[in-house]
Amino acid sequence: MTSLEHKTVLVLGLGKSGLAAAELLRKRGARVLALDSADSPALQRDAAQLKALGVVVELGADEAPNVNFDLAVVSPGVPWSNPILQELNERKVPIIGEFELGYQHSLCLNVAITGTNGKTTTTELVERLLTAHHFKTLAAGNIGLPVCSVAEQTKDLDFLTLEVSSFQLETIQFFRPAVGVLLNITPDHLDRYDRMADYALAKGKLFMNQQPFDWAVVQSEALAQLRSLKVNIPSKVITFSASNRRADLHLDRSLIISSLDDWNGPLLDMNQTRLVGPHNAENVMAALAVGRILRIPLETMVEALKTYEPAPHRCELVAEIAGVKFVNDSKATNLDAVHKALLAVPAAQPGEPNVWLIAGGRDKGFEYHDIGPLLSQRVKGAFLIGETREKIRAAWSLFTPCTLKDSLIEAVTEAAASAVSGDVVLLSPACSSFDQFQNYQHRGDVFRQTVADLSSSGRKAAG
Repeated sequence: MTSLEHKTVLVLGLGKSGLAAAELLRKRGARVLALDSADSPALQRDAAQLKALGVVVELGADEAPNVNFDLAVVSPGVPWSNPILQELNERKVPIIGEFELGYQHSLCLNVAITGTNGKTTTTELVERLLTAHHFKTLAAGNIGLPVCSVAEQTKDLDFLTLEVSSFQLETIQFFRPAVGVLLNITPDHLDRYDRMADYALAKGKLFMNQQPFDWAVVQSEALAQLRSLKVNIPSKVITFSASNRRADLHLDRSLIISSLDDWNGPLLDMNQTRLVGPHNAENVMAALAVGRILRIPLETMVEALKTYEPAPHRCELVAEIAGVKFVNDSKATNLDAVHKALLAVPAAQPGEPNVWLIAGGRDKGFEYHDIGPLLSQRVKGAFLIGETREKIRAAWSLFTPCTLKDSLIEAVTEAAASAVSGDVVLLSPACSSFDQFQNYQHRGDVFRQTVADLSSSGRKAAG
């Protein structure tokens, strides 16, 4: 652990991560200056809290102060293209992320989970398995609780269960998971990364500090991607896949099967759980592999997994009105997540579309036509909202009828009016939420409330 006593440290980017980093730095005796390029009422409240701790705060900042910093700590939302970050880099100031800072001051082992989709679900599953076996753990990281905010509690824990984003992995230095989990790598954040390969390489950094006695639990398709990019995984590897039967854990109809030498045969029937879809089967496989590595008995794991309730905003059935199901998948902020949702929602008649899809928001740099063939099979019509609605219509109109709407409320209302019994109204946006909403949770809550209003008004779907 590097001593921070009397060091001068810059924290770049406030919000949850920056606030937690600045507080930890002050507790460790550092002199702290915190900057953010924005200046909002929420940031002003955070600034007041930090100033009370002796932190110097500058909001609306557009350049780095002329100070000799010993270290800079950056929040994950700040990209390397940020001018202040570039200036610090040119001045050869050591730069790490809040995630790395929290790790360096943690006192227990960790299980770390990354991937394009499924991170939060798998983090919650792993936390559940550890708790069921009476391990002391906390879920932190990208799941919403900064690592810096729990660093002092780690002396009493057996493991930290960490959800890790590619943004957090960009700025690691010594971070090393005892068990690293990579769920999948599909296009995302292409507004931040120049190439898909750059995004994949950021994910691959999860394993860069591992040792031969550590473990990597990796989706077989993601492992092939990393190998094509010459990414070395120095630890012991367990693979899993819903579609590759040669993986160590694979899916056969609804059964998760293991072909590991010392753990051979069926492990769990997904029909016994509350999770649906091949993507969730992979989340469960990853959690089971972690449990196996940590020597949790299979029967303990199965009982814990059977009672797991999926988190909100992930293919969440909100209501059924006159035979029409309303599904909130607001967490689907990329095309692969939408693809998985369309495969997971119930079909009506074989070969007949039954989904009214609501999509759109802030663009993340995708080629939206990639999902076209599946749209033509599953989607009756799409209602498009937000900044990127015109771009999506240009890509999707060849595959399904597209209607532009000014708001999510309008889209839900018209989708409900268009639907008949057996149809599904699915919010699965394929975009971030920040053009019209505070976050994906806010977007999902608006969807829920609109559906609740339709139900209470007695409004029926057409037909």
